[in-house]
Amino acid sequence: MIEINQIASGSSGNAYHISDGHCPLLVECGISFKRIQRATGFRISSLAGCLISHEHKDHCKAIHDVLSAGVDCYMTAGTAAALEIDHHRVKIIQARSPFSVGAWSVLPFETEHDAADPVGFLMKSGNEKLLFLTDSYFCRYTFPGLTHIMIECNYALDILMENDLPAPHKKRVIQSHFSLANVKAFLKANDLNRVRDIHLLHLSRDNADPVRFKAEIEQLTGKPVYV
Repeated sequence: MIEINQIASGSSGNAYHISDGHCPLLVECGISFKRIQRATGFRISSLAGCLISHEHKDHCKAIHDVLSAGVDCYMTAGTAAALEIDHHRVKIIQARSPFSVGAWSVLPFETEHDAADPVGFLMKSGNEKLLFLTDSYFCRYTFPGLTHIMIECNYALDILMENDLPAPHKKRVIQSHFSLANVKAFLKANDLNRVRDIHLLHLSRDNADPVRFKAEIEQLTGKPVYV
């Protein structure tokens, strides 16, 4: 049974510990290595690998420490080039080309973000399927048979527009992050019959309302929602 631990989520840093009960993974490492160590019970060596969606610091801050700890890190060629990283434990992946990490089968797919070559991940172990989708203002795909969804819900347009933020900042948010409305549209487009839980990720400190987002997604889907 898939277990999801949100170690950190947001613009200050992202890291998620995911396990099928036998094979633990780290998805993103955008916080201090010490914090990752504590969250994994100082068992970094037990990780089958670390998946990196893109090169922004809040998603890969601890990448050098994770590699030095002997953990294989999976990222696209564009992400590796943007990080200027060359290490024997960097494993280059490509969107729409599946690969395996321990017991997991992983399918990377393109996301829409202001990064070099960003991807999301469809992860399968046994009969369970987990979708990881963050830092993207749009998703061109639907995913049948999902059992767990981890999806960015960065902002609500009405909150963003009411905030006293520079116009270029607002424009970047809209063109690079998933809104509450887009999350709802995405969920409506997918078959949620097997979904057991939905995890909302990367909520903005200024442009989100966790209580509202949780309530609205639960009302829409009838599924347990975690923020």
